[in-house]
Amino acid sequence: MDSFFASIGYGNFVIVLGILIFVHEMGHYLVARWCGVHVQVFSIGFGPELFGWTDSKGTRWKVSLFPLGGYVKMFGEGSASTEEHQREDQSITAAEQAVSFAHKSVGQRAAIVAAGPVANFLLAIVVFFGLFVSIGQPVFPDFKETGIASVVKGSAAEEAGFQSGDRILAVEGKEISDFTDLVRIVSESDGRLLHFDIWRNDQALQLAASPRKEDVETADGQTVSVYRLGVAAPGIHYEKLPLAEAAIQSVMHTGTVTAETFKGVMGLISGHGNLNDAGGPVRIAQMSKDVGEIGFVAVLGFVAVLSINLGLLNLFPIPVLDGGHLLFYVFEAVLGRPVNARIQEISLRIGVSLLLAVMVLFTANDILNS
Repeated sequence: MDSFFASIGYGNFVIVLGILIFVHEMGHYLVARWCGVHVQVFSIGFGPELFGWTDSKGTRWKVSLFPLGGYVKMFGEGSASTEEHQREDQSITAAEQAVSFAHKSVGQRAAIVAAGPVANFLLAIVVFFGLFVSIGQPVFPDFKETGIASVVKGSAAEEAGFQSGDRILAVEGKEISDFTDLVRIVSESDGRLLHFDIWRNDQALQLAASPRKEDVETADGQTVSVYRLGVAAPGIHYEKLPLAEAAIQSVMHTGTVTAETFKGVMGLISGHGNLNDAGGPVRIAQMSKDVGEIGFVAVLGFVAVLSINLGLLNLFPIPVLDGGHLLFYVFEAVLGRPVNARIQEISLRIGVSLLLAVMVLFTANDILNS
């Protein structure tokens, strides 16, 4: 299985994106059918149809040329204003009104729209649940408790007398809380002699070492010089969870990833985030290829995280997205009538322009950092 995903390379991008789009649109479809709305089209992708079929309910299922998205077209969708409702009521039968999206209650329409993002979050929960039960939940050891996992042969640490299991308590009198603290201090040392407070076999020791400069290759292919001590932190391990605990932890982990993703997006909007951390289609395609080379489990985790990203993105109150429609339904529920069609049209154009600008920005960022 792992070799299969590694061999198809960038094909992972199409597979991963197709899964996320299908789940999202299936959420809309299922709730629409549950509310009695006739679904005319279920499309994976936009543009000209590549292939498809029509089921017994009259729904056209198809795959279209451009895979960056998808849609569910429902009968009566788009008739938002009261005037449009009145004109439509005069031109369609009572049977057609019964299956029209526009003639459903505001609560039903909101449920249909919200079902897409909800389906993405549910997919992430299901994937995490499966991983926690079959592979296990990742456990990150406490560096202060476990100490050094290993010492690199011929390194500054070996020459200084470091041993596996040594707990580094402080460097130059500064307390070490985790492995990242040690990495930061060593990288900023400029190779000068550092003094380490060590705990070994229930005894306090002091060791001294001068980190050595090494050339390493970064993720983007560049070579940089860094100072290294030559010790390794304990690696993560996986603990399989019982079904009940896995269910709870999968929901909690989905919430944690969602919160961190939201925090990152808000950081970009406020100007406090790093734009280089943001990625568009090119970056996602590259990441899909990379995780495919790691293996099937990595692909599943990637699918779950991207599904959360897609669900969260669609909940932002931008008119062209699901969150924008939900915002209009909130106004409709408060005002007792749909938002004026002209206002919706202007908002939609602004939303489309904004999304296009963001996509161009992220794609340009991908290319510049590739």
